[in-house]
Amino acid sequence: QVQLVESGGGLVQPGGSLRLSCVASGTRFGVMGWYRQAPGKQRELVATIVSGGSPNYADSVKGRFTISRDNVQNTVFLQMNNLKPEDTAVYFCNAQSWFNSRIRYWGRGTQVTVSS
Repeated sequence: QVQLVESGGGLVQPGGSLRLSCVASGTRFGVMGWYRQAPGKQRELVATIVSGGSPNYADSVKGRFTISRDNVQNTVFLQMNNLKPEDTAVYFCNAQSWFNSRIRYWGRGTQVTVSS
């Protein structure tokens, strides 16, 4: 059974930092990443990373967020610095199957709230 379990969300003041983690299990994974969904908005890409380590970021988070992964532990991280109120959203971990990239798995999400 494939599982993606996120952790690390919470409430932080503007300018603060949070680090999200996602532990994936149950199969081998290719591209892993983070998406987010704010109230009333569509889910959007935040960052992705391939198993070899090359990252991709949404323009809105470049220079502030850093994605990384531990292939041995099947874990992907998102270090979020200089957080802004517009970063408030539920953050979802996503992972593609190594064997079939059309198969994508999702975590349940973790809430990030940036507010003073």
